[in-house]
Amino acid sequence: MPLAEAPRDRLRIERLSVATTIGVRDWERVVRQHVHVDLELAIDARRAAAEDQLADALDYGAVARHVEAFVAASAFRLVESLAEAIAGQLIGALGAQWARVTVHKPRAVPNAADVSVTIERSA
Repeated sequence: MPLAEAPRDRLRIERLSVATTIGVRDWERVVRQHVHVDLELAIDARRAAAEDQLADALDYGAVARHVEAFVAASAFRLVESLAEAIAGQLIGALGAQWARVTVHKPRAVPNAADVSVTIERSA
């Protein structure tokens, strides 16, 4: 009997906006800036889809609130460090097996609308 293929289901949250301390310049250490966070988590949605019950799903509202609180309380110099820490939260505190995190820092570079870093981590 062949092994069942692991689900390729994903939960995505896009452009979660949070004010935080981010940057290397002196003024960035005292002025909070908004970053936007994109999250993608590997999930198994089969039971939630079959039962149609929140108890069987990964509550994306709870995920968003957790990430918002974490980012708001953080103070990183590098966008890379913030992305890594968010991925650690998703895997460690929320039990995700795999996560892709993009942190956007709007207007970080003159004449550019956005700068972002995307990382992927697994448990």
